[in-house]
Amino acid sequence: MATAFSPSKFAAQPFPLNTTSQNNPLTIPTTASAFLGSTRKPILLSSSSNLNLRRGSLTVVKLITKEEGLELYEDMVLGRAFEDKCAQMYYDSKMFGFVHLYNGQETVSTGFIKLLKQQDSIACTYRDHVQALSKGIPARAILSELLGKATGCCRGQGGSMHIFSREHNMLGGFAFIGEGIPIGTGAAFTSKYKREVLKEADCDHVTLAFFGDGACNNGQFYECLNMAALWKLPIVFVVENNLWAIGMSHLRATSVPPIYKKGPAFRMPGVHVDGMDVLKVREVAKEAIGRARRGEGPTLV
Repeated sequence: MATAFSPSKFAAQPFPLNTTSQNNPLTIPTTASAFLGSTRKPILLSSSSNLNLRRGSLTVVKLITKEEGLELYEDMVLGRAFEDKCAQMYYDSKMFGFVHLYNGQETVSTGFIKLLKQQDSIACTYRDHVQALSKGIPARAILSELLGKATGCCRGQGGSMHIFSREHNMLGGFAFIGEGIPIGTGAAFTSKYKREVLKEADCDHVTLAFFGDGACNNGQFYECLNMAALWKLPIVFVVENNLWAIGMSHLRATSVPPIYKKGPAFRMPGVHVDGMDVLKVREVAKEAIGRARRGEGPTLV
């Protein structure tokens, strides 16, 4: 893991996808690679040791403590229960306007955001309820916002798609496709400017930009990747690829379906990880966030 993030290695040898079938270009790789989170299946130990133990041909890797595991589980369960309740209230006509749910994607939000500091920022899509919960905004404030109440985190004026909290550095949910990418890039530039120009040595803040596969065909995606790589901005671009941009199949909409391959084109690491495995997501996130915090630049996941 210590050598997983080498820009030159990523540029020369981006993680290969299993290309044995031309009709299935998005098969998750099964061969070993240097990036732990994207390949091996971890085994959780109850021991407090952080060592890797080899037992015959079995490698046992401890990724999290019991307390960390409980935190991840609680956050995912909270997100699922919250979204289920939102669906019920929406169908009962107690919630108006658009309500886009995040059911089934909790591992991505939890795996990334629970590694952040309070000062770190996130920018999301219009499926932003669960990311807001993971960032620490109280469920009552979010639900009040969805119901248009003055006690909501945006005083009832933002609604489902525009959750925002200055206190928690939640930059907002954004309704337009890919709109949060340049906002997140700007926040990352602010962090770098404070550290290098204003000489705030303790400013090591990182930004996460969440968006879907459909946004990766928009111009601002490429512009921001180029800008972030050029200036080595402390940002992680997190693509939640469910293979569909509303009704458009990802395989029909892009000439290069493996999105992670677009990272090395801008001389940044591109990583492909199973978004349904919170431990794999967390390990990838730990590497990417740590790299950004050390001033080594952006990562595309």
